[in-house]
Amino acid sequence: MEWILQLPVLFFSVIFHEFAHGFTAYRRGDDTAYLSGRLSLNPLPHIDPVGTVLLPVACALMHIPTIGWAKPVPVNPYRLHNPRADMAAVAVSGPLSNIFLAGVAAVLFKLLTFGFLGNDLSYTLLKMAGFAVIINLALAMFNLLPVYPLDGSQIALGLLKGRWLEIYERHLPYGMYIVMGLVFSGLIKFLIVPPLALALNLLAQFGIYIG
Repeated sequence: MEWILQLPVLFFSVIFHEFAHGFTAYRRGDDTAYLSGRLSLNPLPHIDPVGTVLLPVACALMHIPTIGWAKPVPVNPYRLHNPRADMAAVAVSGPLSNIFLAGVAAVLFKLLTFGFLGNDLSYTLLKMAGFAVIINLALAMFNLLPVYPLDGSQIALGLLKGRWLEIYERHLPYGMYIVMGLVFSGLIKFLIVPPLALALNLLAQFGIYIG
């Protein structure tokens, strides 16, 4: 029944992720997300049937870290101050927002280990904080994969030039199929679990033991 605690954490995390995209775009000149009502933490405008519902269920069935996405916020690159660089900044803001949430959750997890809220409440909040760390780190690593339409692809498009960019762009029409193939074949865990374990080991060095 752990999914009862995991799903609210996942929903908030993916919504915060998309909010970060929209906010960064807004700060860099594009108010499309704001005008579309997407610069909000209200979950309803952000729900995506595949990324917010189907994918988390698939992850739970395959016993891998719960990942997913919300409906992407609309961004008009032609309204940004510097379209190429700013699109990369908009893209990286999403994973950075999840790393930020993971950091906050890790601090909360450490504080809750002192049990000052009572055993039952502390245990429940401790589990949620632990899930928040794992889910947000997994989301950041997942979204940083350089496969379209994940954030890593926009970062790559902003950094690559010349022949390398031309070669990279060839995968764009097939990117979603690649992502779905990685997820439903279970291969995604080999890309996410090792760096996730490394990050959790690093937290353990600071006395934050999240199993």
